[in-house]
Amino acid sequence: MATAIVSGALANKPRNGGEAWVRLSWILGLRRLGFDTYFVEQIRSSDCVGPEGAAADFAASVNRSHFESVVRDFGLEGWAGLLCDGGREAAGLSREQIGAAAAGADLLVNISGHLTITEILEGTGTSVYVDLDPGFTQAWHADPAVPFRLAAHDRYVTVGLNVGTAACPIPTGGIEWIPTLPPVLLEHWTEAPAPAGPPRFTTVATWRSPYGEISIDGRVLGLKHHQFRRLIDLPERVQGASFEIALDIHQGDAADLALLREHGWGIVDPRTVAATPEAFRNYVLGSSAEFSVAQGVYTETGSGWFSDRSAAYLASGRPVLVQDTVLGKGFEGGRGFLAFTSPEEAAPRAEEIGRDYQAHAAAARSLAEKHLDSDLVLARLLERLGVDG
Repeated sequence: MATAIVSGALANKPRNGGEAWVRLSWILGLRRLGFDTYFVEQIRSSDCVGPEGAAADFAASVNRSHFESVVRDFGLEGWAGLLCDGGREAAGLSREQIGAAAAGADLLVNISGHLTITEILEGTGTSVYVDLDPGFTQAWHADPAVPFRLAAHDRYVTVGLNVGTAACPIPTGGIEWIPTLPPVLLEHWTEAPAPAGPPRFTTVATWRSPYGEISIDGRVLGLKHHQFRRLIDLPERVQGASFEIALDIHQGDAADLALLREHGWGIVDPRTVAATPEAFRNYVLGSSAEFSVAQGVYTETGSGWFSDRSAAYLASGRPVLVQDTVLGKGFEGGRGFLAFTSPEEAAPRAEEIGRDYQAHAAAARSLAEKHLDSDLVLARLLERLGVDG
């Protein structure tokens, strides 16, 4: 049986159920295709925190407890290792055990380049860098002033479907970027009736990107909070619907928070409503549809970025209304997935979902089955990579 290693940030993003699903979709998706799949994560002791956010020892950190909880809940005990300070301490598999597994592995999936341990990286068969932040990744790599360089991998994959095409200005750095949609585990996102009452649009978001602004071809590209500000009055313009964000927002942005509430946005704490994979799934299922904006670099470059969060909404039979990133590939419009390019387009499209909700909900699930099913997405990608399961 073929062996795969998946690496990414799980413990590094504690109390973030949505981010956990991103890693789980690759781990469990590869397992569905017949791979013996291991998961490895690195964390620095300086990044370990306790329940209130203060520095904590690795053993007592919420990072470790979050990791262990997800590993236990999804049957990954004996298949996952969290290595602190390169393996000085570990939860689950040790550095030596992961190294032994990697030595015979056919595939390494390195999500956002998280794994940096040389002997594990070099010990596998095909190593694959998975880019979840198209535009940021490539612009940083191209900018000598930024202390970031893409490490050597055999292949490079991105959820920016248009990166490398003539219409997309994101620099490739001379790398062939293989496009992929995010895989979603359909059996974990079964359809359920939408909540009764008027349509309830939700999303899970961080107000300010930790990355900061970037420039491409001399053009400064805005961030997600800039896009939300453009649509601040949307709840007032859509009759018979509510809008809510599970929003991670710093207390320094109190003025923005007050303005959101003033214009009718419901605000909840994602660390309360979406802290675990189960809680995140329940939050999605408790919604009628998703409404969200995107980072300026995703929209203004026509990157074709596709959100793993939107994939979860679609798989749950929840329509999606999001800012246009020029997707194509079956997502050109119609039912289930609607895109907008301006504030003026957003309100009527939200109303359109409300008018024919059941048809949009059915179409949402159909889109997920046709385009996002992990069996299809990962099998197609492995064929492109030349990796046998």
